Amino acid sequence: MSTPHPSGFSHLDSAGRARMVDVTAKEVTARTATATGRVLVSAEVIDALRGGTVPKGDALAVARIAGIQGAKRTPDLVPLCHPIAVHGADVELTVREEDVAITATVRTADRTGVEMEALTCVMTAALGLVDMVKAIDPEAVVTDVRVEEKTGGKTGHWTRSGAGLGEGA
Repeated sequence: MSTPHPSGFSHLDSAGRARMVDVTAKEVTARTATATGRVLVSAEVIDALRGGTVPKGDALAVARIAGIQGAKRTPDLVPLCHPIAVHGADVELTVREEDVAITATVRTADRTGVEMEALTCVMTAALGLVDMVKAIDPEAVVTDVRVEEKTGGKTGHWTRSGAGLGEGA
């Protein structure tokens, strides 16, 4: 086990090198994290999503599956993220007037939280959606990706202060 950096940063060893924090001694607890984001799209994309006429197929279903896959692959993408068992991942996509709101909730019973998995879930769902609609709207924008709430672990329940992204987000 390496000695922590004098600065107190947990992801640095005593020499200042990046390290994966040892969570062996932490208690296994049920943990959840909810993240949200939006994909800003054109009116043409909104119409195609609502009408089921996206040329590549069911864009919302593809985005939902992409999000779930992303949650499960988070430690492959985020270098110091612990590989944990993802016990559940719910992805909701809501087509609104100017965007598609994405909400992801990821659950585990492990020694560390699932915030990164929830964020990755939202991002990969957003990327899956962009890929499905880019022929209609090459200017689609992924924005406002953030953790909204988490439960479990030493810090317990945390909720973002201030307004969220609105209904369905």
